Amino acid sequence: FLARHATFVGFDPDLREMRELTATGFHRAVMLNEAVTAQGGDDIPFYLTNSPYCSSTLEPDLDAIANYSFVDSFRVEQQTRVKATSLESVLSRLGLDRIDWFKVDSQGTDLRLFNSIPGDVRDRVLCVEVEPGLIDVYKGEDLFVDAHRDLIAQGFWLSEALVCGTARIRSHSIQHLRKLQPLFDPAAAADRCPMTPGWIEATYLRSSEHLDGRRALPKEYCLLWAFALVCRQWGFALDVALAYENAFGRDATSVAMRAALEDWFTRPTPRQTGPLRAIKSFLPSGVKRWIKSQLLGKTDAAEATSGHFGGRFE
Repeated sequence: FLARHATFVGFDPDLREMRELTATGFHRAVMLNEAVTAQGGDDIPFYLTNSPYCSSTLEPDLDAIANYSFVDSFRVEQQTRVKATSLESVLSRLGLDRIDWFKVDSQGTDLRLFNSIPGDVRDRVLCVEVEPGLIDVYKGEDLFVDAHRDLIAQGFWLSEALVCGTARIRSHSIQHLRKLQPLFDPAAAADRCPMTPGWIEATYLRSSEHLDGRRALPKEYCLLWAFALVCRQWGFALDVALAYENAFGRDATSVAMRAALEDWFTRPTPRQTGPLRAIKSFLPSGVKRWIKSQLLGKTDAAEATSGHFGGRFE
């Protein structure tokens, strides 16, 4: 629903030229044939790795990740130079005056890219998606601890965090297993290890207090409310609706924002309206204890009534 009203801007330095994308579901979609950096510039070093998903403007730190199974994915096959630009330059070229939702996975530079957005535009960003590392995969990368601290300080709160990672087993150990069994699949070694946290896919939403503090426009509250719904943050969506009403008074918009959420939150749940719960409310305590003794047995019932049993008879 939101996409058809939005302009999407992406970056791919492997393209020959900038192009408009079609059939994307967006109102407008543009893919730029440039790498985006905090400083911009004519061209910058670019490290092409074994896995194309790991290529970056930062050099991989192979010594730091030598203990992890995915180290070979970050080995540099070729160092080249690519055309670079800045977010400020892109906004000017495309005639865009704001960024509502900022999603980035730049392989190590997420925070510095966000902070490179001009201050007046950055202050109006409502949602940020980043994938900062928990370990030093690249030399000088922005880690999660830095990104989280900085975004919180700028009036965001962490809406969702998916911890991702890999197996901690050295390539040397995998080669050792292959010597024992020539047909051994290296991927099996990683599959049999628990995941070691390596990075976080994090989504941040701007707080309603931030909007209150800078006297944001009504449409910004509405958009933040919509983003909260997209992120399944129903409680926060109601918070935003009430903050809108507090700032601008009750109107048709505030009523529409509140109505469905108020109905959803106050509607009785099956647990609250189930027949057993209704019957239980009328039973004397002695009868409840007798039923519990029949269901749990005398020993468990004694533990339950003395407070040492973890379950509850509902």
